[in-house]
Amino acid sequence: MGLPYRLRDVDLVAGVESDAELLEINPAVFFPAIRDGDVTMVESVTIMEYLLGRYGPTTLAPGAQDAAFPAYQQFLHLDEAGLATAIFFVSGARNIAPESGRDNWSARQTMDVFTTRLQLVTRRQGLTPYLAGDVFTAADISVGYALEMARKNVWVLGDAEQVFMARLRERRGYQRALAACHATRGWWMS
Repeated sequence: MGLPYRLRDVDLVAGVESDAELLEINPAVFFPAIRDGDVTMVESVTIMEYLLGRYGPTTLAPGAQDAAFPAYQQFLHLDEAGLATAIFFVSGARNIAPESGRDNWSARQTMDVFTTRLQLVTRRQGLTPYLAGDVFTAADISVGYALEMARKNVWVLGDAEQVFMARLRERRGYQRALAACHATRGWWMS
């Protein structure tokens, strides 16, 4: 949307217990978080909906009467509801848990949730260039995040997902975001 913003690094490895500014904004240490004037919000999809509603209209959010609206809604919320949340827990189990706990029942069940939800994305990618249709929307940002996290942690993207992600990575907004956030750029590109 071209809105001005300032990123703030948070060192999760060092711990956040003494990070007073972060704890004031986000006492639950929930990521991402934004402060926009007097408004403080957490949860990525909620933040996107807030920004789209507050600073729109924008093509990133089709209107309710637009034919792309149902697919937009489906994929915007699929990220947190079935993709990113699942991959977050599987990633923790597979990469952080002690060796004996890495392939536990919950991790396997959560991976099943991810793979079944991913079938919706893969099917849609075979029909349209973007998840809501012919136009890039916030739904693509949402699902793109989950696919990047999956790719980085536990999942090999299939051909359709790789083409989709290449399309997203080529966008100027994606490139600007990576340029602005050195930690993300280093992590994503490794």
